[in-house]
Amino acid sequence: MSKSSERLNRLFVKLESRIPAFAANWLSRVRRPEARLLRIPLGIILILGGIFSFLPVLGIWMLPLGLLLLAVDLIFLQGPVNMAILRGTRKWTSWQRSRRDKKAGKQ
Repeated sequence: MSKSSERLNRLFVKLESRIPAFAANWLSRVRRPEARLLRIPLGIILILGGIFSFLPVLGIWMLPLGLLLLAVDLIFLQGPVNMAILRGTRKWTSWQRSRRDKKAGKQ
């Protein structure tokens, strides 16, 4: 297993620990090798839904999930997706910390 595949696996495990149990079970089933025929079209649909996030039902959350699902099968996507997820996670964490610090300063 390559370094980027291992990193992608760790990102999936981290994601599964943060989401509700029914969604984590579904995600672990979709990640299995035999679910490839389901995973690729689902990833494409999620990416398209993320692109059209301005519509009422769809959301931007669909884009990274679709890219993650496609990166399981498309090796050339693993490095860029890993880096994007790691950078996004760092920015989200720093934004939450600064927001928390601002609230603590107001009280």
